[in-house]
Amino acid sequence: MHDDAVDVERADGAVATPREPRDPAAPDAPPAAGSRTGDATGRARYAYLGPEGTFTEAALLQVTDPTEAELLPCLDVITALDLVRRGDADYAVVPIENSVEGGVNATLDSLAAGAPLVIVGEMLVPITFFLAAREGMTLEHVRRISTHPHAWAQCRGWVAEHLPGAVHVPATSTAAAAALLATDQEAPGFDAALVSPLSAAKYGLQVLADGAADNPHAVTRFILVARPGYVPEPTGADKTTLMVHLPDNEAGALLSMLEQFATRGVNLSRIESRPIGDSLGRYSFSIDAEGHVAEERVQATLIGLHRVCPTVRFLGSYPRADGQRPHLRPGTYDADFRAAREWVSRLLAGLAV
Repeated sequence: MHDDAVDVERADGAVATPREPRDPAAPDAPPAAGSRTGDATGRARYAYLGPEGTFTEAALLQVTDPTEAELLPCLDVITALDLVRRGDADYAVVPIENSVEGGVNATLDSLAAGAPLVIVGEMLVPITFFLAAREGMTLEHVRRISTHPHAWAQCRGWVAEHLPGAVHVPATSTAAAAALLATDQEAPGFDAALVSPLSAAKYGLQVLADGAADNPHAVTRFILVARPGYVPEPTGADKTTLMVHLPDNEAGALLSMLEQFATRGVNLSRIESRPIGDSLGRYSFSIDAEGHVAEERVQATLIGLHRVCPTVRFLGSYPRADGQRPHLRPGTYDADFRAAREWVSRLLAGLAV
């Protein structure tokens, strides 16, 4: 990385300077993904949206061996992230985006506020739902169905077709409803649950219907989150996630922000607005950009954003789960930026015109 490192203003008023990836073996560096530096036995500690059997657990199992890590199921996304902030967990695995419902607001909002966290990895999980119940329940007798609101949104068309009149009973996760059905409680408040195949098997439930979803190609993207200090090495197929505020009451502010990406040839794979919360009409933008902070075009973009936007929170550069490399147009390669900077240096030295 060249000397024009980017000072990115954090929401807490401090300044974070993205830098070369640190040696994960260094004493003051946070643990790299998969390392064992957490509990008294040296195992890494992973907080995740629980209980056991969630899609989040399926994502977690993509990045760690449960026999070599301490798994910490949490009631909600905010709790999982706060465990990392407090140092009670080394990582959190939480959902951030679904191909049907879009961004997961609890994750986006928690990353945008509070003590800084960074994303160090992502995982993709295909989403398949079972309608499951206790032994003895039949499909025609199901009137109340429990599941997470995001799961319900992905299955309501199927429910309307196969169980017209059935109502939703919200749960904190798909597995929470399954876990309740597996208890001895006589009246859990619902007849069946929309759950993952993992939950149905783990809690020994009777499957009333499989493929209970409106979109058979649905995918949820999960992220691996840690405390700042470690940036994964660039792979050539990376994402950089940011949270950006726009200036107040400034015509063309959104265009100016987007131009910082466009003029440097940085494509956006996701952008969505979230209310800042202090007054009506004030929004931040959660952004996934193609590229890594170690790359020249991404650094130049961050410098531009820092000039025109009051707040830019760097949320990490990390490998893409799909391995897709960006298509770079002429003039946006690292060598192009270096050549231009060297030309200016020669101008200043009187060696070029």
